[in-house]
Amino acid sequence: MKIGFMAIELPEGKVKYNDPRLIALEEKDKPKKVVPLFVEFIRDETVHVEAIVIPEESLLDLLILDIEKIETRLNRAESEEEKALLARAQEALENETPLCDLDLSPEERETLVKADPLSLKPVIRLEGGETPNQIIEKALDQAGYMFFYTTGPTESHAWLIKQGSDIITCAAKIHSDLARGFIKGDVVSFDDYLAHHNFNDCKAKGAARVVDRDYIVQPGEIIEIRFNV
Repeated sequence: MKIGFMAIELPEGKVKYNDPRLIALEEKDKPKKVVPLFVEFIRDETVHVEAIVIPEESLLDLLILDIEKIETRLNRAESEEEKALLARAQEALENETPLCDLDLSPEERETLVKADPLSLKPVIRLEGGETPNQIIEKALDQAGYMFFYTTGPTESHAWLIKQGSDIITCAAKIHSDLARGFIKGDVVSFDDYLAHHNFNDCKAKGAARVVDRDYIVQPGEIIEIRFNV
């Protein structure tokens, strides 16, 4: 994940996210390898990033750029629906509300994308004192991401995925063969996993659930994939 930042001092480059769940899994399973999330912070970058971090007092500097883009698009709008949406977006920006904070339907969002506004991406407004780890947490939340995990004595791995993803999508994140040959998934909640000796113990004591390919994985769950290719 790439996060752009403006008007604030942050470490540039890749920064490890200190994930409390992954730390707990590492302490429990003592794996040979741990794979956390690394986030890249890029100074004064707003285009090629997935979220933007800016101090509250500098927010208007970002929104002014969007006001100009929306005004340009408004002059070329072809339908009354588009004009109304753009006018609504313009009013929000003038009231110092980023477009990411608007309640938009998927179709409305797709229309606004044509204007290429910056604040349609998640905008994290800082009021001071936040650590890089706290900023990453806010960015992940606003961008609609979550973690699921695979863990054991060999490796504990935090996998970043969009909220609402099904287990096939999660399987593909681990390896394409797991999705291609998917049979069933075994899923354990984070708290249940910590309360048992290991994944097999979770299965033996009924803490693990067997799920089909349409199962929506929940934040923090530990998963195993049964597959055959």
